[in-house]
Amino acid sequence: MRATTYSLGMIETLGLPALIAAADAAAKAADVKVVSYEGADAGIVTVYVIGDVSSVQAAVDAGADAARRVGRLLHSHVIPRPDENVPRMLKNLLKPEVKEEVKAEPAKAPVSELQDQSISDLRKMARSYADFPLTTNEINMAKKEDLIRLLEEKQGGGDKA
Repeated sequence: MRATTYSLGMIETLGLPALIAAADAAAKAADVKVVSYEGADAGIVTVYVIGDVSSVQAAVDAGADAARRVGRLLHSHVIPRPDENVPRMLKNLLKPEVKEEVKAEPAKAPVSELQDQSISDLRKMARSYADFPLTTNEINMAKKEDLIRLLEEKQGGGDKA
């Protein structure tokens, strides 16, 4: 197995405000790229950064400090030169645009039922459209009302003002 040429840093927080503060501090502290974030149940979210070993370590340290100040830091960790299979396991972390190109037929729900859908289901539905007007990150941050409006427009029921 081959190792990658970069390092992977992870900062896990409880709640989005702490995660955003951590990502901001990490990006400002060193020459790293914030590549993605991922949510789990109960408000647990993780942000991923990549760069050289020392930059990622400095960024993760700064991000962890910011997360502690703003909210609750759960864990932080740096993997220097992770095996090439690690990023693949993390859902093509470095190449999310490839994942979007291989989309199946968009999932549709009757417009009247969109209000009854959970925000998670609405986001999945929005991501199923190759030409949805929001990026994946914007979908992840969008409010339920905005997603419903845009999904209604995509499904042909968008004549509401």
